[in-house]
Amino acid sequence: MDEALALPSERAVTIALRTQQILAEESGVANTVDPLGGSYFVEAMTRRIEDQARDYFRRIADFGGVLPALRAGFFQKEIADASYRYQQEVDAGERSIVGVNAFTDDTPARIPLLVMDPAGYERQTARLRSLRRRRDAGAVGQALDGLRLACQGTENTMPHLMQAVRTHATLGEIIGVMKDVFGTYEEPAVL
Repeated sequence: MDEALALPSERAVTIALRTQQILAEESGVANTVDPLGGSYFVEAMTRRIEDQARDYFRRIADFGGVLPALRAGFFQKEIADASYRYQQEVDAGERSIVGVNAFTDDTPARIPLLVMDPAGYERQTARLRSLRRRRDAGAVGQALDGLRLACQGTENTMPHLMQAVRTHATLGEIIGVMKDVFGTYEEPAVL
């Protein structure tokens, strides 16, 4: 309801929860292992999705695998093309989206947005400063150095990540080490 605009409000969370509870408690759908099992409609859709997925796997294999397909911009192009087709269908009325191009209401929506406490940022930065004063800076440095070496080689990074966390290295410090070694991925622009 409001998650596209801000963090979900208490009201939006409650509506989502109540929807799930109605399905679970009132519909009877939870009283059987597979309420749609054997349904021709569901089985046909499942088969279609499987066939389309296998086709994508074949196309990716034709590129030589995921990495060459990424470098060629295959995934980005597929996503862009699918998004364009979808929007064209919505705009032309070929695809109905309730509240967008079907069953619309001209009354402005009154969606209460979650408002963040402005002092929250200050509290969090104060907590971070306090953590950095209290922790063992030497242990943090050693843990981050160990992580850097693991990233530069072929060693499993997970034990080093866990050690960095145990020494209270921050997420920013950990990511910084990994960015220094691996760089930052940028998608190729494919039109």
